[in-house]
Amino acid sequence: MSSLTVVDNPLVKRDITILRNHKTEEYQFRLALRRIAYALVNEISKDFTLKEIEVETPLEVTKGYDIAHQTVLVPVLRAGLSMVNSFIEMIPNAKVGHIGLQRDEETLQPIDYYYKAPKNLEISKTIVIDPMLATGGSGSAAISFLKNKEANDIIFACLIASPEGIARIRKDHPDVPIYTAVVDRELNEQGYILPGLGDAGDRTYGTF
Repeated sequence: MSSLTVVDNPLVKRDITILRNHKTEEYQFRLALRRIAYALVNEISKDFTLKEIEVETPLEVTKGYDIAHQTVLVPVLRAGLSMVNSFIEMIPNAKVGHIGLQRDEETLQPIDYYYKAPKNLEISKTIVIDPMLATGGSGSAAISFLKNKEANDIIFACLIASPEGIARIRKDHPDVPIYTAVVDRELNEQGYILPGLGDAGDRTYGTF
């Protein structure tokens, strides 16, 4: 079963509240989202593998560390792009792929329209980034795409998850751990998370 990690931090809880508030303006929304993404990548990276390296300080040579594996970030377009910069700032040598999925508003199923990812996914730690884990359809589809490209060490990172979305990932991809800032109550009939924060992409980019 997929492990679930909820980032339990007072600053994250404050920023989730900012995201929820319908009065929050775009620039405030982007800043809060960015801060939460930093917290997520800090939590995710606790399980990264290190390798020892030699580093020369101004005074002597000493032991240091670097990440031992390639990291690939795969945001789900377009909302996932809003979190990528925080991850890249913390993992500056990460490579970035993209998956374009949109939800059919009648069936609630994902439809793919774009895919591009770096090579060597089979030796990489791959992080799928999507602010919302709602029905889990898009997240599951993105993970399936990557597995078909030989990715075998995948993490799913989101801001808000629903119980239904978590259950879907656990059912379809029990090997993929989920990291989120909060687990909300449920989905409504339209497949939106409650209480949620609305559409993360629209609120980030002001496209209402």
